[in-house]
Amino acid sequence: MNNAGHQRCVLIVEDEMFLAMMLQDLLEDAGYLVLKAARLPAALALAESAQIDVAMLDINLAGTEVFPAAEVLRRRRIPFLFTSGYGCNGLPPDYRQSPMLQKPYDQALVRQMLSTLLEDATDTVP
Repeated sequence: MNNAGHQRCVLIVEDEMFLAMMLQDLLEDAGYLVLKAARLPAALALAESAQIDVAMLDINLAGTEVFPAAEVLRRRRIPFLFTSGYGCNGLPPDYRQSPMLQKPYDQALVRQMLSTLLEDATDTVP
């Protein structure tokens, strides 16, 4: 929870069920509310309408790229990071400055990167 008593919500967009479940457990244990999507249509629907504070986006969702969901989050000014087993190679130029988390996940690094994204977002709000 943040200092206003609001439970932070993380959107996990991950098509590998085991990884999504591991991330959900990790983040719920850290006090986050977790929403999950395994495919782009569900990710887009949540990105458009859900009360999300931060998101983790797997670049490749069963052969479909996640960038349309990233664009929605960017438009809504919701911070996000990309996840990939392939590093930054799959990022188009518009997203090369976006944070990237390499699979397999380091649990401490996941928590640290989400915390940093949330702090940075709070610092830039007028």
